[in-house]
Amino acid sequence: MEPYSIFRDLAIIIVFAKVFGIIARKLKAPQVVGEIVAGLIIGPSILGLVQQTDVLIQMAEIGVILLMFQAGLETDIRELLKTGLIAFAIACAGVFVPLLGGTILYLLYYGAGGVGNENFYTAIFMGCILSATSVSITVQTLKEMGKLKGRVGTTILSAAIIDDVIGILLLTFIIGFKNPEIKPGTVVLNTILFFFFAIILGLLVFVIFKKMNTRYPHTRRIPILSLALCLGLAYIAEKYFGIADITGAYIAGIILCSISDSQYVARKMDINSYMIFGPVFFASIGLKTNIGNTSIGVIGFSILFVLVGLLTKIIGCGVTASACKFDKRESLKIGIGMMTRGEVALIMAQKGLSVGLLAPVYFTSVILLIIVSSISTPVFLKFLYSREVSSGSEH
Repeated sequence: MEPYSIFRDLAIIIVFAKVFGIIARKLKAPQVVGEIVAGLIIGPSILGLVQQTDVLIQMAEIGVILLMFQAGLETDIRELLKTGLIAFAIACAGVFVPLLGGTILYLLYYGAGGVGNENFYTAIFMGCILSATSVSITVQTLKEMGKLKGRVGTTILSAAIIDDVIGILLLTFIIGFKNPEIKPGTVVLNTILFFFFAIILGLLVFVIFKKMNTRYPHTRRIPILSLALCLGLAYIAEKYFGIADITGAYIAGIILCSISDSQYVARKMDINSYMIFGPVFFASIGLKTNIGNTSIGVIGFSILFVLVGLLTKIIGCGVTASACKFDKRESLKIGIGMMTRGEVALIMAQKGLSVGLLAPVYFTSVILLIIVSSISTPVFLKFLYSREVSSGSEH
């Protein structure tokens, strides 16, 4: 690699990611969509200005860790407890139905093979990607319409958070089962041991941070030590328990989400993520994808993958919401509100690539799903709410 070329690559990534992020926002699409498109344009697919390097791969991994840490920090534990079993039931259906749909689609399209072979694990992993939900777009849409605090908005928000927790756990299990040297029982035991360890550590760390928060509120030492906790737990999860590092980062965020300075910490983390690590991560998705090498077969699979991804969320979450005493219109809103995919789906895809569960060519399918769901969800939600007889029709 040419000396100092990393500086040139980072300059190109940051400029293109920002420009295309602004364009995406002007078009009412999520900024991350623009950053992914920027990666496609500067990568091998079109201009070939930037190539994947070990340094960029490591920086993208840090970006993933920071994103998951922020997601944990912004989790509202009280909101989760308040919605309780209904949100949990909707979240479970929102994971199981897409998981099943994605797995069946891949096996029917590429052939079943035998249980335990490479094709079988890839099929389950494609289903796992479909299980993810990105609620940020839905939240922004509901907020603009003044519907976020309604019964439907609260349920979508809580179910999406639970959905992501289940999805991350699912990812951890699939990665563990993929390794032939690890027995299924070992994966389950390691996961239980990690969460037992995380609970004990979490209680201790929470007490320490709460005291620091009282004595030194809004001081830099709190976000600095929070970042150390995030990186430390990510390392411990991967190194000693065989759990995905993103799980450790997410748990670190959950541990600190109830301290009074949690949003202050989140804002400080967002500076690093927004300025450099986030754009590098999202652009790296585009860099990994070579559209020029995409076959007709993969394009056909990608279209079906998007359709299955959207419909299984609507069916799984909508039907379950209906069974939980929501009316038909509310159930449809919940199903549509849960169908967006974003950061978590990308993180899963990235992790699948690193452990050999996903071929780079299937990033096309994931990116297409994110773009279509991110654009269509706000449109459908606004249409449904605009048809309400009165603004007081939602409880």
